[in-house]
Amino acid sequence: MRSHYCGQLNETLVDQTVTLCGWVHRRRDHGGVIFLDMRDRDGIAQVVVDPDTAEAFANADRARSEYVLRIQGRVRLRPEGTQNPNMPTGMIEVLAKDVEVLNTAATPPFQLDEHGKVGEEVRLKHRYIDLRRPEMIDKLRLRSRISHSVRAFLEGQGFLDIETPILTRATPEGARDYLVPSRTHAGSFFALPQSPQLFKQLLMVAGFDRYYQIAKCFRDEDLRADRQPEFTQIDLEASFVEEEDIMGITEAMIRQLFQEVLSVELPEFPRMSWHEAMNRYGSDKPDLRIPLELTDVDDLMKQVDFKVFSGPASADDGRVAALRVPGGARLSRKEIDEYTKFVGIYGAKGLAWIKVNERAKGLEGLQSPIVKFMENVVEELLERVGAEDGDIIFFGADKARIVNEAIGALRVKLGEDLDLYTREWAPLWVVDFPMFEADDDGRLSPLHHPFTSPACSPEELKENPAEALSRAYDMVLNGTELGGGSIRIHDQAMQRRVFEILGIGEEEAREKFGFLLDALQYGAPPHGGLAFGLDRLVMLMTGGRTIREVIAFPKTQSAACLMTDAPGEVSGDQLKELNIRLRQKARAESTGE
Repeated sequence: MRSHYCGQLNETLVDQTVTLCGWVHRRRDHGGVIFLDMRDRDGIAQVVVDPDTAEAFANADRARSEYVLRIQGRVRLRPEGTQNPNMPTGMIEVLAKDVEVLNTAATPPFQLDEHGKVGEEVRLKHRYIDLRRPEMIDKLRLRSRISHSVRAFLEGQGFLDIETPILTRATPEGARDYLVPSRTHAGSFFALPQSPQLFKQLLMVAGFDRYYQIAKCFRDEDLRADRQPEFTQIDLEASFVEEEDIMGITEAMIRQLFQEVLSVELPEFPRMSWHEAMNRYGSDKPDLRIPLELTDVDDLMKQVDFKVFSGPASADDGRVAALRVPGGARLSRKEIDEYTKFVGIYGAKGLAWIKVNERAKGLEGLQSPIVKFMENVVEELLERVGAEDGDIIFFGADKARIVNEAIGALRVKLGEDLDLYTREWAPLWVVDFPMFEADDDGRLSPLHHPFTSPACSPEELKENPAEALSRAYDMVLNGTELGGGSIRIHDQAMQRRVFEILGIGEEEAREKFGFLLDALQYGAPPHGGLAFGLDRLVMLMTGGRTIREVIAFPKTQSAACLMTDAPGEVSGDQLKELNIRLRQKARAESTGE
């Protein structure tokens, strides 16, 4: 029905006849001549309809915003003084010979160029309208280019695109499963996969050597800006590899991707251990664009007569860390109070601070309610953090976990608020993760998942599991975890030892992972892999704030689809077929009755 997309028109087509199909982006009537801005997925073209073509003019006259039109006409240069060099098609226009109304449109719930004035709920309810915006088209177009680039790279590296099941069984992988009741097996449930983890390992056992998939994954967890109940992974696995092999392949893939799609040469990917990242930045995904670091001052604070500091400094699980902010002395008391509220979100009981007004004056040059408690260590403290006139020093003192989360988050917020970024892109590999993490009761759980290989023997793992490191690695970009992976456990003895440490007995292991344990006894090769969050990657590359901006049909923060009103109730007959009966109370709560 068309000869060209609107955005393809340029000066090389002058005097040629073209046929366009699209939507009316804007309509203007200038002294009897009608101007239509025609829009399709490639851009906008200006169409001129004059009264000499009576039928075309009549159709253009009744056209309104978002009407669907087919237009045939001659491309010509715009008159001098009306050209728009900032618009790809701004040097030409189409003089219409024929205008056909293919469909009318009701008044849209919001104008595309006024989307910022309406709430996100309205835009998600009418997502098919929101997706017409050029910004949304550009983001999804870029997403498509990213997927294409990734596929081409991995195919070139010998990876095979293999699909894995969506209906599988529930296995503990760190989040709640979405369950699907089985009609043919009464009382039993499928689970939607949190990742293709077990199946890609089985593909390695099967000998496929190199696998990849752009896979849908599902997790029933609390949502935030970079989470959705269903999301997309770039998933890959390879056999007969070590950490350096997987990291080398995936780093090359991301470098090529940024060069092809954004014409960006990413800087070198440095390596940093998990312990160093937590110690210096309070985070295992530090944003290295922000030149602020945490400094340990436990040894100094053990010497002060201030229990708020000396207590955590002396505790086995405590930490006292200082964060120097150059030029931060200009912060007002109101701003400091706001930052105090902010760290409270992460469990911090307060936020101590010292303003360094004139360091040469000693204590008199400092402004703080806590200086009087640390006179004996203040000079060494200032020296250690490198304090200069005009700085402010913030302190976190509590359990190490709380200090890391609170002061690590404060570091990022200060970087945003004070615009401290030193570069546009800051990639990083974080390595040498702990194998396990302990809860408040001392119970161990896997920091990644129970199939990650320890960096030690089964005997060493049994002796001191809390200190064991794993063969895991995360790729971080601008403070966002792009992807994580590991070398996997490929022998039964090690897998059983890990289950034993996690408190998973033989019977439970057979129940939940029997098929994997069976496979490991039939010649499983050494293997490992990595999974990237495609949505997060696209969000970063498009400069988005949330992954909802780069998913065609996302869910809300409460995991609902406003457009389709999902999730919704099902009929009694459907429930009966599935052998499910709802409790009356549960039904009343879901319906509000």
